[in-house]
Amino acid sequence: MYAICVYCGSRSGIRPEYEAVAAAFGQALAERGWQLVYGGGSIGLMGVLARAVLEHGGYVTGVIPQALLAAEVGLVEASDLIVVETLRERKALMDARSHAFVALPGGFGTFEELLEVITLRQLRYHDKPILVLNQDGYYDPLQSLFSHAIAQGFVRPDQAHLYELVPNMDDILERLAVHRARLNR
Repeated sequence: MYAICVYCGSRSGIRPEYEAVAAAFGQALAERGWQLVYGGGSIGLMGVLARAVLEHGGYVTGVIPQALLAAEVGLVEASDLIVVETLRERKALMDARSHAFVALPGGFGTFEELLEVITLRQLRYHDKPILVLNQDGYYDPLQSLFSHAIAQGFVRPDQAHLYELVPNMDDILERLAVHRARLNR
């Protein structure tokens, strides 16, 4: 099963559009028969996304550290909820089980996960697509920081292709479909 690792907020943010796109993306994954791999949370955009996949008959793999499960933020109704000890284990397992990465709006955890998979791709540990949903310009400041790092000589200009800033969900789904077709050849 084609598996998409999605990073997103454990909070919903201040704009209702963030929850709406998380729900729509979850529904789209389920309708295409693609598996969601995510951090196992039941709250914020993570919960909205995973529940949408489940509500539309899709498969959800959540990977959550024991401490977060104990704090009752785990989505126990996930198709497969894997409990690990540490955040590092969580990320490694999510990476290993996924064919592509998508970042929706989120906070520090989302940024950290996104930057790690970009770095791992830079170092050639994987060559999976990394798509960043720039809904309503949410990731514009991060893109500015990345451009600044290139201008200052800390990132090579040819490494700007390691991830793709995508303006809307339909374009992300289209890019994922192309990637899946390549894998099936």
